[in-house]
Amino acid sequence: MTQTPAATGQNPHQNVSFPSGDTTAHGYLAVPASGSGPGLVVIQEWWGLTEHIKDVTDRFAAEGFVALAPDLFGGPTTHDSDEAGQLMQDLPVERAARDLSGAVDFLLGHDAVTSSTVGAVGFCMGGGFVLVLAAQQGDRIGAAVPFYGVGGYDQVDLAGITAPVLGHFGTEDGFAAPDQVAALEAELQAKAKGPVEIVRYEGAGHAFFNDEDHLGTYDADLAAKAWTRTLEFLRANLA
Repeated sequence: MTQTPAATGQNPHQNVSFPSGDTTAHGYLAVPASGSGPGLVVIQEWWGLTEHIKDVTDRFAAEGFVALAPDLFGGPTTHDSDEAGQLMQDLPVERAARDLSGAVDFLLGHDAVTSSTVGAVGFCMGGGFVLVLAAQQGDRIGAAVPFYGVGGYDQVDLAGITAPVLGHFGTEDGFAAPDQVAALEAELQAKAKGPVEIVRYEGAGHAFFNDEDHLGTYDADLAAKAWTRTLEFLRANLA
């Protein structure tokens, strides 16, 4: 079992490594001040494991979750959309899925994690990977929260999802357009085993939760509403 940072006198916010198949993956771990809580995988946007994603991971820890953000790109970050798009294109879905599976193993084997399942929250590219992870890991995922998820999930069978799903999408999102969201919602409703709720935020563009605001779409009010809904959902479904 993995000792908690609090128990070993380490910083409760730290970079960690964990097995991923025959390789090693890396990520950023944040443990609550209490020293324990439900496990949560936080999945990055196409910008990489940025300071924003680390801050969101810290925020989840401050709310009582043992949160791990895997570094799916293995180091690179960018604030350039073209570079981000290339990084995302160069990331095989199967490799990301392997690292995310390793993250689930890491959390479920961690002394600080009190839940028998883990939650998954992801943004943009990471929102798509939330659904990939939930479909592939089945009952090991207790709650799935994609924020404006794009890509990846079309390569898995969504019938494997047993966790409740809460999706956050903007009505003015050019990456996850309303018709795509409607098609995803219909597929989830038809295939997923648990309840599915897709919340649409009127007037919101892509990445409305990201307060680094690289796309000029951040909306503090809608971000706060989505955050509150997410915390309530995770607390209701992770034990």
